Amino acid sequence: MKRPFVIFYAVIIYAIAELLWWGYMLVTLQPARTGMILGEGLMFISVILIGAYQFHRAINKERKLHDQKKNFLLSVTHELKSPLASIKLYLETIQKRRSLSQEQIGDFIGKCLLDVDRLNDMVENMLLASKIENHSYNFPKQEFNLSVVVDSIVNRLQINKCDQQQQLINAEIEPQVQITGDKFALTSVITNLVENAVKYSKPCETVEVKLYSKNNKVCFQVADHGIGIADEEKNRIFEKFYRVGSEDTRNTKGTGLGLYIVKQVLDKHRASIQVKDNEPAGSVFEVVFS
Repeated sequence: MKRPFVIFYAVIIYAIAELLWWGYMLVTLQPARTGMILGEGLMFISVILIGAYQFHRAINKERKLHDQKKNFLLSVTHELKSPLASIKLYLETIQKRRSLSQEQIGDFIGKCLLDVDRLNDMVENMLLASKIENHSYNFPKQEFNLSVVVDSIVNRLQINKCDQQQQLINAEIEPQVQITGDKFALTSVITNLVENAVKYSKPCETVEVKLYSKNNKVCFQVADHGIGIADEEKNRIFEKFYRVGSEDTRNTKGTGLGLYIVKQVLDKHRASIQVKDNEPAGSVFEVVFS
C-alpha cells in the first residue's frame, strides 16, 4: 500500500508546484489580474487538497477493512479447526478403544455434540451476517416465549464452558416473557451476548444474566467481570469485524461478527442496547424491547 501513496502524493506535489509556478508567471506577465489569478489558484489548490484528503481517507478505510477481513479469515480457520480436531479425537478414541464403558462413550459423544453446536453457532452467525449485509433477510416475526430461549442458551453454554462444573452463569429469568420478533435472529442475539460475556471472563468466573418485564418493556441484561471495554471502543464494538484490543494483544477467540449481528437484529426489532461498565470490573450489556 505504500507505493501507491508515494506515487499519488508525488503527483499531487508536482501538480501544486506547477500551479504555483504558472500562477507566478501569470502574475508577473499580467499584474493587473493578480486578484483573479490568486483567487483561481487558491480554488484549484483547495480542490486538489480536499480530493487528496478524501482519497487518503478512502484508502486507509479500505486498508483497515482488508486487514479486518484477513484477520477474520484467520479467526474462522482457527474456530473451525479447533472443534473439528476435538470431534475427530473423541471419535477416534471411541473407535480404537473397545474397552470404554457406555458412560465414557456417552460423555465423549456429548462433548462432540457440544463442539457441533459451537460450529453451528459460528456458521449461523456468518450466514446471518451475510444475509443482513445483502439485505436478503426479511426478519419474519412471530410471538414466542423468550424465557424458554434464554434458559436453553444459558444451560448449553454453562455446561460447555466450565469444566470444573462450578456455577458459571447466574440466571434470573422471569417465566413466560412473551415477545414478538424473529425467533431465529433473536436467539442469535442472546447466544452472542452470553457467549461473549463468558469468553471475556476468567475461567469459571460468574456471569449474570437477567430477563424481566417492566413497564410494558422487556429487558435482557448480561453482566460479566472480565476485561471490560474502554470508553473510546464502546461506539465501535458493533462494527463488522471489529474486536476489542489489537490483533497483537488479543487472546480470545472470535470472528468479530457477533456484536455486529446483535446491533443489526435489534435495530430491526426497534430495540435498544447499551454498554456500561460493571463494578469492580467487566461490562454490562442491556437490551430493552419497547
